[in-house]
Amino acid sequence: MNVIDTFRLNGRTAIVTGGAGRYGRQIVEALGEAGATVFIASRDLAHCQETASAFVAHGLDVRALRLDLGDRGSIDHLVAEVMAQTNRIDVLVNNAVIRSACSGWLQELENYDRSLHVNASATFYITAAVAERMKQAGGGSVINVGSFMGLVGPEQANYAGTDMGGNPSPIYFYEKGGMVNFTRWAASVLGPCGIRVNAIHPGGLLEPHLPERFVRQYSERTQLGRMASQTDLKGVVVFLASDASAYLTGTNIPVDGGYTAK
Repeated sequence: MNVIDTFRLNGRTAIVTGGAGRYGRQIVEALGEAGATVFIASRDLAHCQETASAFVAHGLDVRALRLDLGDRGSIDHLVAEVMAQTNRIDVLVNNAVIRSACSGWLQELENYDRSLHVNASATFYITAAVAERMKQAGGGSVINVGSFMGLVGPEQANYAGTDMGGNPSPIYFYEKGGMVNFTRWAASVLGPCGIRVNAIHPGGLLEPHLPERFVRQYSERTQLGRMASQTDLKGVVVFLASDASAYLTGTNIPVDGGYTAK
């Protein structure tokens, strides 16, 4: 097979949780452009449908379903509905995240519990549920979306001179750090079933609302001298979803412009 053909996802089905959000849109677009049928799922079904319609207008097979990761029944319904429509699940991208305990260090325990329930416990459950369908097909690919913040501590100098604050809550670092070893664990458990599990750890995404000083200071901290763009995750996602990475599992790949390597 020509190497370019190994990147193609024609005939395959992918689920992207939080697919209408910050990183989700480019992930969905990449998988759709590679030929996959892509289901985007989040609590805001109307937003998912609007996002899916925009992709469909450009010729991609993107479909919207509702998903509340805080509800086990909603996860089960999503998996069943995808199977009913396509009879297969080849790719799962664990991208959704809630930020219910990010306002500081001192939080009510209930805030931390809610964050962990969705960002950790639900990730375990949906991965297990989808893996059961992948086993029936002889394999698949799970892609966890972590963060460079799960690999290093906060850099206070990035925030100097801005009103952003330089002491983020520990929950995001805790959860994204846990994603690193969950990826290794799941790869070990699911590998004998032909299911590969890898994680990408994006760097900071350039967005219009970010203060100019923060953008400059953050960019100087990277090796490429810039923040992430709206397309920087597309290539690595298709690579991990496709047969091009058939012998790659249990890996954690920083996609951060060299931030964590500096």
